[in-house]
Amino acid sequence: QVQVVESGGGLVQAGGSLRLSCTVSGSIFGISAMAWHRQPPGKKRELVAFISTSGSTNYADSVKGRFTISRDNAKNTVYLQMNSLKPEDTAVYYCNSWSYDYWGQGTQVTVSS
Repeated sequence: QVQVVESGGGLVQAGGSLRLSCTVSGSIFGISAMAWHRQPPGKKRELVAFISTSGSTNYADSVKGRFTISRDNAKNTVYLQMNSLKPEDTAVYYCNSWSYDYWGQGTQVTVSS
């Protein structure tokens, strides 16, 4: 049984930082690309950042230069470091095992102005 569990969300002021973590149980982590998505209030879910098994990364234009995705295969964990946060970054953030389509339950990030 694969479980995907996010943590690290919360309330932060504009300009602040947060680091999200996502831990995947089971044996798929090392062979799966991983991604972070977000769903702002009243909007569709969107892809924020992607990391391949080899560590190649891609980002949405809206977060380039501010967010960094990374992975620690020894810990079965993927991270999303979010800096210079803006109110428009407010959303529920979801972690996704891209290659196997497993999803976490989401973690709320709220950025106040």
